[in-house]
Amino acid sequence: MRTLGLLGGMSWESSIEYERQINEAVRGRLGGSHSADLILRSFDFDFIEGFMDSGDWSGLAKVLADQALSLERAGAEAIVVCTNTMHKVADQIEAAVTVPLLHIADATIAAVANVEAGIDKVALLGTRFTMEEPFLRSRFERAGLEVVVPSRDDLEMIHRVIFDELVQGVVSDSSRRLFLDAIDRLLEMGATGVVAGCTEIELLVSPGDLTVPYFPTAQLHATAAAEWALRDW
Repeated sequence: MRTLGLLGGMSWESSIEYERQINEAVRGRLGGSHSADLILRSFDFDFIEGFMDSGDWSGLAKVLADQALSLERAGAEAIVVCTNTMHKVADQIEAAVTVPLLHIADATIAAVANVEAGIDKVALLGTRFTMEEPFLRSRFERAGLEVVVPSRDDLEMIHRVIFDELVQGVVSDSSRRLFLDAIDRLLEMGATGVVAGCTEIELLVSPGDLTVPYFPTAQLHATAAAEWALRDW
């Protein structure tokens, strides 16, 4: 089994799900008392938020790249960034290490491609950064997917719920309803699938809430990471 290095704690509510899902996938494949071979660097998310709030993405890139290199030096054979938004600096992290970075968008694109009915237009939900900037959207578009994002009001609501509620462990029915209403408006724009492009959204919206295929990026990323770790086993 190959060793995975996880950059987590952004926030821990979602990254703890990575560890659980990766371990469950390994046990499901190997049975018995098997679990994943993981090295975890979990951050104080308030420290990370400070970089985002000030717009210091270059400083944040250096912090994450340095810690990815530390994971590699500790024995990690691939890096998993346990959050969508931090993939904004994925190129800088990848450049800092010699081992692969397993990109969250690639796992999601593969899942979309596997839908039998075929999907060519997806709704993307996430933080303001993920919805407004191209670091995930452009990767989806290069794979032939059209991406639609919420209106300004819905975008601001989604961003607020993520940071004021979900990363603080608050999951409410009222916010779930707001999210589902926003998703309905995206489906009216022609989206035939929904990408939960923030790992915390999976704590609020589940596949059973929707009438179209749902792509929970954290779950897909964790599963892909486990499959990579178990390759050749």
